[in-house]
Amino acid sequence: MKKVVLLNGSQRANGCTAEALKEMVKVFEEEGIEAEILQIGSRNIRGCMACNYCSKNGRCVIDDYVNEVAPKIAEADGIVIGSPVYYGSPNGTLISFLDRLFYSSSELSDTTKKMRVGASVVSCRRGGNTASFDVLNKYFTISSIPLASSTYWNQVHGFTAEDVRKDVEGLQVMRNLARSMSYMIKAFAAAEGTVARPVMEHGAFTSFPDGK
Repeated sequence: MKKVVLLNGSQRANGCTAEALKEMVKVFEEEGIEAEILQIGSRNIRGCMACNYCSKNGRCVIDDYVNEVAPKIAEADGIVIGSPVYYGSPNGTLISFLDRLFYSSSELSDTTKKMRVGASVVSCRRGGNTASFDVLNKYFTISSIPLASSTYWNQVHGFTAEDVRKDVEGLQVMRNLARSMSYMIKAFAAAEGTVARPVMEHGAFTSFPDGK
């Protein structure tokens, strides 16, 4: 069975972001895709130390929830990142988690092993939604993970979970996003053995060390 892992970057396990993710889970289950929500935002996760331990050892030097979750993410066919807006950006705990997860998990960008589908979801009371959406999407677009889209930007509005349940358009966007992801996951699976996966070039690294 195909599987999607949804990361809840909120401090609240049953808050606004969770409502958006739960709406997606309903569709995944209807589509015969297993879905698991992982609570990230309320954990004690420090940021990357830029020590490059992971490049030699394949895991982060800080042995916490990042290393625990990495194998689940590597096996998943779809990844959803959800976050509330804090000062026009995603939750800082989630950012620390994602920085270390994506940097230490080279398998996530290895298209020869698996093609995954990614999507970002943002919840906010009023503003900062599209700025946060952009930040989260960049984790996928730097990692060769195609993005699923919906019928509007992937966001819900409200100050409480009850508010989000009244955001009928936002919840519709979540359902349509889950349908798009389900289709892409199934299409990638159907293409196995028929269409070759993309092989990405590596090695070029422009840094202009001569200062010119």
